[in-house]
Amino acid sequence: MPFRLLIPTLDRRLCRWVPCLAILALSGCSSLGYYGQLADGQMRLLAAREPVAEVVGDPSRDPALRQRLELSQEARAFASAELGLPDNRSYRLYADIHRANVVWNVFATPELSLQPLTHCFPIAGCVAYRGYYGEPGAQAEAKRLKAQGLDVYIGGVEAYSTLGWFDDPILSSMLRWGDQRLAETIFHELAHQKFYLPGDTAFNESFASFVEAEGGRRWREARHLPDEAPLLAEQRKRFTQLVLDTRERLHALYASPRSEAEKRAGKAAEFERLRREYAQMRDRDWGGKAPFDAWVNGPLNNAKLLPFGLYDQWVPAFTVLFAQVGGNWPAFYARVEKLGALPQAQRTAALESLAAGQRVAF
Repeated sequence: MPFRLLIPTLDRRLCRWVPCLAILALSGCSSLGYYGQLADGQMRLLAAREPVAEVVGDPSRDPALRQRLELSQEARAFASAELGLPDNRSYRLYADIHRANVVWNVFATPELSLQPLTHCFPIAGCVAYRGYYGEPGAQAEAKRLKAQGLDVYIGGVEAYSTLGWFDDPILSSMLRWGDQRLAETIFHELAHQKFYLPGDTAFNESFASFVEAEGGRRWREARHLPDEAPLLAEQRKRFTQLVLDTRERLHALYASPRSEAEKRAGKAAEFERLRREYAQMRDRDWGGKAPFDAWVNGPLNNAKLLPFGLYDQWVPAFTVLFAQVGGNWPAFYARVEKLGALPQAQRTAALESLAAGQRVAF
């Protein structure tokens, strides 16, 4: 079930991750206890659902809640009518989860490697984390992994979808967001229902991120709304690149013939460089204000870098593909399906050519 991972204070597009439908098809690679908490958490969430129309139509409910849900349904209708996204009960239901996060995801890597510890499941393929419906479970897993000498990071998840296997609700945690973000999240998650390629996170998230961005642009245009966060988009782009540059230098360091002691020292130096360069960029270009301070000033390790870059990697390719079909959504989705059917090497080559602005036959 595509979990939407959100690092506190970071924009959500840095961190969404598409995970597993483990509760639908159990694998022998993990304990039944782990799957049990997944199944229990999902079933509790499903039991909490109620039709949005009933909440909106009930004068005894909180007026602010009713107003936000009413707006969500306008975006939901727009998604199917104007963007060609699935027309089903997903995001036409509401669930109050009574907590800030619905799931906590645990990421891990070796101390001197950026290779994630992966977990493979039927349908969704292999993913770089394990999700827990309770924070204590995530903390216990993190403690276990740290005892093995691994770098570990826990990220809170405010929303996720099940790729259409269930009627996914709008969660109370989602209503803390602004109107634009709420609408774009609906577009993003419905895009996963439209097309999902097991095991290729970069492809899936880049595709959904393109639909989110283009859908959001058209949504604002239709409603004559300004972009709520143009500065944040630029800040996010530059900060992401800063992290990716750090990751590339670490990758080269870990692949070098240096001793483990030298690599540990180099790792520490790279994280200090990241903090220093971020502070310089924030103070020089953004007047000393940026939303990433808590992330940067918290503990840094390899696992914390894992989500970056995946959500934007192939967005330029999908942008070109969309333009090549004249902005026609059905034609675009048909081309995405053909692209996804290619063997991985051919798919990557096609995406690289599209990103370069070339027309590709497939």
